[in-house]
Amino acid sequence: MFTFRSEDGLQIHVHAWAPDGPPRGLVQISHGMGEHAARYDHFARALTRRGYAVYADDHRGHGLTVSHVPGHLGDDGWNRLVDDMVALSELIQRRHPGLPLVLVGHSLGSFAAQQYVLGHSELLAGVALSGTAALDRLMAHLAEADGDVMDAFNSAFEPARTPGDWLSRDEAQVDAYLADPLCGFTLDDQGMSDLAAAGERLSTPTTVRPDLPVYVAVGDRDPLNRDLELSDLVVRRYRDAGIEDITYRVYPGARHEILNETDRETVEADLVEWIERVTA
Repeated sequence: MFTFRSEDGLQIHVHAWAPDGPPRGLVQISHGMGEHAARYDHFARALTRRGYAVYADDHRGHGLTVSHVPGHLGDDGWNRLVDDMVALSELIQRRHPGLPLVLVGHSLGSFAAQQYVLGHSELLAGVALSGTAALDRLMAHLAEADGDVMDAFNSAFEPARTPGDWLSRDEAQVDAYLADPLCGFTLDDQGMSDLAAAGERLSTPTTVRPDLPVYVAVGDRDPLNRDLELSDLVVRRYRDAGIEDITYRVYPGARHEILNETDRETVEADLVEWIERVTA
């Protein structure tokens, strides 16, 4: 682990996983809301076994990077969070000059990745979006629900065993999330407002370079995508923007955290195979 200082002076904590020998490529992971980068250890180790160096920051307001209270991103925090990701990409590319870099974003991290590629797609060999959706439509639906975000997502699984049933069919993974003191919160009001404001910008990805490989992977029982409506829309918008290489995978029965699902080995193998293709 190491830290770097963001443009506004915040110390960003970064988790790192190294392969046994010289790396063949780089993967940067962008985690979701109310969690932290260490939860991606299983996936990161699958990548290091295939020769990739893996890096994942704890976003501002999350994990070891929390400076005030969990979920507080600060002034202009959403845009700064994305800028932190770009800064980390540039830092690790300086550490490993010439190696291809793939960005993998989950949930909130996928929205950050969607914003990242609007202005910095030239840094990447590919971008993968897990548990993703069309942010503008998602925020509109949540505004209509006018309640707790997590409750809104879990309502599809009533009667629920726990408040986290929407995350995965794997009860052990759900229980581990609920027991983790660094998990289980949402962004504060300012953070949610800043996130909502980014939705319109993400809806028109015309500034993404057309040859950027894009990978979208979701579960068909993930309430975030509303029966695939909002993940279908993400894919359609990238196609309409002229993106030439789009892979769209839907996992039947899977919920939100497909990398922590009962079929996680298949999900990981599919994603690693795609990463190997776009970094070859």
